Amino acid sequence: MVLTGPVIRRRLALCMAIFFGLFVALGARLFYLQCIAAEDLQRRAQAQWTSESIIRPTRGMIVDRNGAVLAQSATAYTVCASPRQVADAERFAQLVAPVLDLEPSEVAKKVADRSKGGVTIKRQISREVAQQLKSMLAEHRAQGSGALDGLYLEEESKRYYPMGAFASQLLGLTTIDGVGQAGLESALDSYLSGKSGRVLGEIDGKGRELAYGASEYIAAVDGGTVSLTIDASIQSFCEQAAREALSVNSAKAVRVLAMNPNTGEILAMVSKPDFDLNDPPRSDVALLTELMRNRVVTDAYEPGSTFKILTAAAALDSGVVSVKEGFYCSGVTHIDGSRVRCWGKPHGAETFAEALKNSCNPVFVEMGLRLGTERFYDYLEAYGIGSPTGVDIPGEAGGIVIPRSAVKRVDLARIGFGQSVAVTPIQLLTAACSVINGGSRMQPYVIREITDGNGTVIERGEPTVVAKTVSGDTSATMRALLEDVVATGGGKNAYLPGYRVGGKTGTAQVYVDGVVSSDTHIGSFLGFAPADDPQIAILVIVEEADVAIDFGSQTAAPFARDILEKSMTYLGVAPRSNETPAPEVSVPDVSGMTVEEAGEALKACGLSCVMDGAGSTVVGQLPAGGARISEGSLVMLYVDKTVPLEDNSKVRVPDVTGMSVLEANKLLRSYGLEMQIEGSGIAVSQNPAPDEEVLPTAVVEVAFETP
Repeated sequence: MVLTGPVIRRRLALCMAIFFGLFVALGARLFYLQCIAAEDLQRRAQAQWTSESIIRPTRGMIVDRNGAVLAQSATAYTVCASPRQVADAERFAQLVAPVLDLEPSEVAKKVADRSKGGVTIKRQISREVAQQLKSMLAEHRAQGSGALDGLYLEEESKRYYPMGAFASQLLGLTTIDGVGQAGLESALDSYLSGKSGRVLGEIDGKGRELAYGASEYIAAVDGGTVSLTIDASIQSFCEQAAREALSVNSAKAVRVLAMNPNTGEILAMVSKPDFDLNDPPRSDVALLTELMRNRVVTDAYEPGSTFKILTAAAALDSGVVSVKEGFYCSGVTHIDGSRVRCWGKPHGAETFAEALKNSCNPVFVEMGLRLGTERFYDYLEAYGIGSPTGVDIPGEAGGIVIPRSAVKRVDLARIGFGQSVAVTPIQLLTAACSVINGGSRMQPYVIREITDGNGTVIERGEPTVVAKTVSGDTSATMRALLEDVVATGGGKNAYLPGYRVGGKTGTAQVYVDGVVSSDTHIGSFLGFAPADDPQIAILVIVEEADVAIDFGSQTAAPFARDILEKSMTYLGVAPRSNETPAPEVSVPDVSGMTVEEAGEALKACGLSCVMDGAGSTVVGQLPAGGARISEGSLVMLYVDKTVPLEDNSKVRVPDVTGMSVLEANKLLRSYGLEMQIEGSGIAVSQNPAPDEEVLPTAVVEVAFETP
């Protein structure tokens, strides 16, 4: 067939159109790749020829006021693999999965994905498992086998709490990634977390590092250290008392708060039930959320008769009553058609001082009415009732007070004896401390000092006066009156022979479905010692005790006495010489003994001990040898804090296997040794081994496992 000119021209035009279309499409594609998608392609290319490893910083410690570690980070390991280097995913999985207690199919699926340069197989493995994997890898390489090629380990941090269930709600916890999740761990996360570093290096197509490739190293910045006002020893006294109160009273909950009334420093904070911070119930979110709530600062309650401390001080300070003024209790009083009963039998004729000792409701009804709305509310505001204290703990509530403009006479009457008002424990104790410390409401605080990773102080807590509540004379009078309450009144179950203790019991209402329950109460005791120069103030609250008599004098006061007794010995406050506890035992002289020998000698005499310092030998004690004290009392042992090293003195490592983290740490510290923790639960192994002689600056690695 002969092609004519027009046909040829049409075909040439079609070919040119096709070539032009291809040229436009190619140009458009090149423009897209070089201009629009260039940044993304560059990033993807870099991801293929570079490897980035994150250097995680060590999370900072949380310590008590004396440096005892409450939260720390220890080394754990993450098992990783580079799929592009794994020759046989199935074989790799068969070797690795049993060691990690994983299903082989799960491991094989991860390492078979060659689209990824690296995958995480398992996190937070123990040192022993990590060592087993390292040995396997070394063995295969020695045999020339490439079955485990691509396997590598990365170090990471795992949060440990040496004391376990200890100030659980206050300290809070972190996620598995080491991010603050609750409590101070969350509130201070920016100080504790530090800053991550990284290592960048060039790799080949199989993910192997190039021998002469470029690399970049950015160091991590470790987190700072948070020092609290909490005293671990006083906290342990409160923890033990709270556990016993919860058990003995079959109670729903127990809260304990201890404070230095002169500075506002929080010495202890307990809320039971709680949980072991090393093993939180993460599988039950609702339960964990409930247990993490710090009810000492978040939950308000009707305080009952402990509130009478504030009413009495306001009445005395304003001059509407005198200590010796007479009253008469008939057992009931009426206010605007409402009837208020006294808690027991009519007290009859009594002075104001006796009314406080008897916790007489009708007299405090009269005090509320005498003060009147304006004057009473002025004192409530000075006390901080109805407002958050501003404590440096997250989640604080402000309590509940009827607005000044809406309060009625019957409300004033009930507020006078601790009803129709709701306070948080920290709010009540802060206000009460102002009554006994000379009249200054202090700002409560728990953060003593924060330092960065280099030890530079970046924040420090200081005693701060927020308001003036009562005069110094009123404060002195109240201390004497409250001491009499404990010595001969309703608080006598908190009486401590040899010491001057002041305080007030309380039994508050519990509402069930909006109605006051007659079957259950909230028992409490607010106390302080010594009464003439308060060094510690405590509040013990026992909620809904399942016992025949659930008044605060029965459910809370005995446990407050136990805390105060131990605290007095710990704080070095000697008992009065003109009063001796009974039954008595003679304190043995344990100076020069080892810590273990001293403990056994004291235990044989019915005494227990607490230690100050770190070392293996007792160099002093309080009370001294030969003194007579009550059986069951505490003896403070002062141990040598330094051991001379110039003569290569060594200590014999004690055996801590079978002990808890707290027990092992306490024993090792008594020898001047530091403990490095691995795992949680009960100690199963240690390095150096028991009886091995080491320098007293050595670190003992102790592995713990949950039974």
